[in-house]
Amino acid sequence: MRPPRDVGGVSRELARPRATSRDLARLRRGAAAARGCCDAWRCGAYHFVDHGILQGVTTDRDTVATQTPSSGLVVALDGPGSSGKSTVGAEAACRLGYRFCDTGLLYRAVTWLALQRGVVPNDVAALVPLVAEVQLVPDSQGRLCRVRAGGRDVTTEVCEAAVDRAVSDYSKVPELRSALVALQRGIAASGGIIMAGRDIGTAILPDAPVKIYLDASAEERAKRRAAQRKTTDALEAAQILADLRRRDAIDTNRETAPLRPAPDALVIDTDGRSFEETVQAVVATIRAAAGRAAQSQAGGGGSGR
Repeated sequence: MRPPRDVGGVSRELARPRATSRDLARLRRGAAAARGCCDAWRCGAYHFVDHGILQGVTTDRDTVATQTPSSGLVVALDGPGSSGKSTVGAEAACRLGYRFCDTGLLYRAVTWLALQRGVVPNDVAALVPLVAEVQLVPDSQGRLCRVRAGGRDVTTEVCEAAVDRAVSDYSKVPELRSALVALQRGIAASGGIIMAGRDIGTAILPDAPVKIYLDASAEERAKRRAAQRKTTDALEAAQILADLRRRDAIDTNRETAPLRPAPDALVIDTDGRSFEETVQAVVATIRAAAGRAAQSQAGGGGSGR
């Protein structure tokens, strides 16, 4: 499904220096909320629910996903590798004053740490405890985009080719996915956030009021990843494409939370679409859903879905 070209009402003020004082205040609130969530999470997976900052936060999917807090909706943004989830999601969140979380960084961080320590995917007893050593740190706009693992910043390392090749083998371990579920739901619990991943709308937040699936051909995604790495070597570009296809096969065929669009997700094919067109389509979709939710609440209705 192609995103609409006419996305009337999409505002660009938060992406420009002319943002109003109200807009800037919204951004600051989003950043503060993200900082609170991250600080709580640093205590580790096994103490997450008991942390004082998050007392009362539930990991029950219905309570987390169906609430519509004043800070905004919970948005599930899924898609295969290099489909644009992170860049599009982060920019859309900035324009809306939402927080942003790329959940794939969690799996990449655990994968990087496992590779460093020689922990293989089937060594579950050694793999799952690594979750407690992984942290996401927010930037000034509330985007959870900095990664710490094993006590140091590894934001650059988790995007290296070795992690690209290994992350699906670790991500398909059911026990690891289960260990990260509560963390992801806790991050989303306060609302006003775009959660990007591969199973957000189908497994982590299946009742999220907004679900979007960004898709693109493997060839298009390989071009984007090569450009991101500033790769000009043909052999390296071919390897990137092969790695993406391999990961697609693993992600779509794993037993636990396979990659696929949620039945009620808006599917946006980004092949041939500019970055700006895709961002506008995502922003317009979220704003339309927020408007429906507000009308439903004003009329005494339900979740507004």
